[in-house]
Amino acid sequence: MYAERASRLTGAVVWTNTPAAVGPVLPDGCMDLLWDGERLLVAGPDTRPYLPDPEGPRHWAGVRFHPGTAPALLGVPAHELLDRRVELAGLWPAARVRRLGDRMAAAADPATALEDIALDRAAVAPPPDPWVHRLVRRLDEGRPVAATAAELGLGARTLHRRCRAAFGYGPKTLARILRLRRALELARAGVPYAETAARAGYADQSHLARDVRELAGMPLGRLLGGR
Repeated sequence: MYAERASRLTGAVVWTNTPAAVGPVLPDGCMDLLWDGERLLVAGPDTRPYLPDPEGPRHWAGVRFHPGTAPALLGVPAHELLDRRVELAGLWPAARVRRLGDRMAAAADPATALEDIALDRAAVAPPPDPWVHRLVRRLDEGRPVAATAAELGLGARTLHRRCRAAFGYGPKTLARILRLRRALELARAGVPYAETAARAGYADQSHLARDVRELAGMPLGRLLGGR
């Protein structure tokens, strides 16, 4: 069963999936620090649905970082992890990761222990640049990319370069993913599809349907369980 709660790390979410419900993980603009019961891993930013191995680990814990903030904490540009799941030992010194793995294995509550690791790292890592939060907030409000770049005082090329480092992809892809997230929240709340499309910022319901197929890999009705 999947469950989540707000983290003590600002903007992050702590989650568990025990026993693991196998289903597609959709693009959400975020990166996660993961524990599968044996290994510490990092889930990079997604541009397509990620399908977990049905024969894989059955007990997961994770910390989902606020969009754009994980690279500063983990010390790796987001585009290097695009559409990938990698072991933390490939990013940090192996000896340090072994110690952290021992700490996780001994923890009574793996989710809280993982959150503590994230908090420890945040205490020594440089904070994310403030433009990251401003960009996410503006795009999540449905602001056009060009207008948002102008508000931030950034040229198109500079914004694209910074976005690749912080999010793994450019601002237009980030805007699409945030728009999809808004649409799914509305649709799951029972808002009719046509109204969902209009409120989320799509041209029409067909535009919503195309984006869902491209980013989620299935029709909206199937994604929502037959609604």
